[in-house]
Amino acid sequence: MTYTLYGAPVSLYTGKVRSYLRTQGIDFVEVAPGSERYLKHIVPAVGRWIIPCMETPDGEIVQDGADIIDHFEKGAGQDLRRHSSYPDSPVLLAISHVFELFGGEGLLRPAMHYRWNFDDQNLAFLNSEFALLVPGATHDEDAFVHNSGRMRMAAVTFGVTPESIPAIEAAFEEWLDLFSAHLVDHPYLLGGHPTIGDYGLIAAMWAHLYRDPAPAMLIKQRAPRVGRWVERMTSTEPYLHEYAGHDGSLIDDRELPETLLAMMRFVAEEYLPEIAAHVETANGWLTENPDIEAGTNGLDNPAARGLKGGRGLVGNGAATFEWRGQQLTTGVMPYRFWLMQRLHDDLAGADDTTRDKVHEVFRSANLEDMLALRTIRRVERAGTLEVWGPTQ
Repeated sequence: MTYTLYGAPVSLYTGKVRSYLRTQGIDFVEVAPGSERYLKHIVPAVGRWIIPCMETPDGEIVQDGADIIDHFEKGAGQDLRRHSSYPDSPVLLAISHVFELFGGEGLLRPAMHYRWNFDDQNLAFLNSEFALLVPGATHDEDAFVHNSGRMRMAAVTFGVTPESIPAIEAAFEEWLDLFSAHLVDHPYLLGGHPTIGDYGLIAAMWAHLYRDPAPAMLIKQRAPRVGRWVERMTSTEPYLHEYAGHDGSLIDDRELPETLLAMMRFVAEEYLPEIAAHVETANGWLTENPDIEAGTNGLDNPAARGLKGGRGLVGNGAATFEWRGQQLTTGVMPYRFWLMQRLHDDLAGADDTTRDKVHEVFRSANLEDMLALRTIRRVERAGTLEVWGPTQ
């Protein structure tokens, strides 16, 4: 059974899915989103141009990294995977969800900065990479300038400004040091095999931060263990030379490594203020728009991903928060709330004793507030689009 993945090497979110398919040994081929079938069949079915998308051998279309992974974790493809990416331990599962959210969304600032603000090192590489979006194309320089200009503006939406750049670089180096220290004893985030947290982290860490020349050199020089983790996460047969004798089991949730707790504290500093501000902004917007029909995004464009339907940092489509001693303003996207709900929903299914343990762990990592963050209406997926559900 061969699956078709519509994506691109340069795509951050494709990296999450490709990593899963490779490490789980699932047979697939990757096709560019400029292909005729993608443009004429996948886009109309999905309702927007977006990657990654996956087509199953029987023609089912699945869009979004989390949904594609869950096709194999909880759906028809379960028998094809090597191991579950969702830990049995509710404590480890909650931690996994945190890093899934942080990897795909909280690392966007360094991902966008190191891609678009180092033209001397990156530009020739990116010019060539973006050509791969269209099969057989010789890259049109004007088209690349246009697309790169659009992405540079998107970087501002994620908080990359001349004022924030020094702190972005300092924060990313801190992240590399923390992750590298953890990898001394653990081949993956939670021990002996990848979990959903690893697949969240690999999104930014592969496509932008390890393939693009400027950050790749930084990682190889400052944190080679992180580089080897990236390589393990993108291989069908990973090498584990430095972990000889490791049996592939996950860590004991009763004795969490201090290195893991330090990484969680980093998430609390780096991302918790942002997602909290986004929830507050979204709740204000929902309160001002109480008549939004359930099953829609409340916007003129049903495929829009931002709160206001665009990328501009205007009105109540953006949130301002304190980050590393300065004020940042970033765009609010309900997709992030949908990812965070996965943490809340799984924790809601645990017993009281287990929930207390999760709260204790998150409290020790300064992350307990994340467990209480809720938008007043749930975010749901209607087909492949994010929509507002009923009031919570």
